[in-house]
Amino acid sequence: MAKYGMRIDVNKCNGCYNCFLACKDEYTGNDYPPFSLAIPNDSKPFMKVTEKEMGTCPKVKVDYIAMPCLQCKDAPCVAKAVDGEVYRRDDGIVVIDPEKAKGNRDIMTYCPYRAISWNAVLDVPQKCSFCVHLLENGAKEPRCAEACPSGAILFGDLNDPNSELAKDIASAPTEELNPAFGLHSNVVYRNVPKRIVMGEVLLEDQPDVCSQGVKVTLKGNGTEMTSTTDFLGDFEFKGLAAGKTFQINVEYDGYKPQTFDIKTDIDRNMGTIVLAK
Repeated sequence: MAKYGMRIDVNKCNGCYNCFLACKDEYTGNDYPPFSLAIPNDSKPFMKVTEKEMGTCPKVKVDYIAMPCLQCKDAPCVAKAVDGEVYRRDDGIVVIDPEKAKGNRDIMTYCPYRAISWNAVLDVPQKCSFCVHLLENGAKEPRCAEACPSGAILFGDLNDPNSELAKDIASAPTEELNPAFGLHSNVVYRNVPKRIVMGEVLLEDQPDVCSQGVKVTLKGNGTEMTSTTDFLGDFEFKGLAAGKTFQINVEYDGYKPQTFDIKTDIDRNMGTIVLAK
């Protein structure tokens, strides 16, 4: 039996919002009983895209985090259902029954991810169902995954070790969007934004030249990363744990190296680091 899931890679998302638009196109004005009813034209679709700003001015980065219903294995919305108004299919997809759930606004409050919305026109709670109406008619993936041009959203069968999704998940670490919830979601993420450290390097005797190729190393708390400055003399380290102390080493042949201790209680812009001869 297939068990459907997704891998969403934040680094591959370019913020095109194709997933958002495809979801809205699929569900606005369209009923798909017994799985869902049409959403109003002025409402947001089930796929949400959040912009996450990192860094400090003048060096600011933006990541985009796409979030459908995460189809949690231990979903509170399923656990709190008393009459099948929310249920999990054998393939892992969680569905809100639009007839049984009608008028039950409390269902919205069960999801800590706030993935359930309220359709005030039809008086019913609604959410993403992985486009189950399409899957049952032979589609290989939901509209959001189909519309993603960068491969940020990958859909497939978690139970099939030969599926593209299973192979991708096995190839590199993934994580839940918020593991503290303990819901064991079937949508997993890669490169979820965490703390970022960035800066710029100049060479003392070349103050008007961007210092490309300077080696910058970050170490600490079991982490070691190496970067080189780009054509603007900038460097960055992403995905760092919050509230930890790291050591930054900056070195370039012919110049005196510098070492700094930084703490990731916030995103850190180290400013301009000048290397002397």
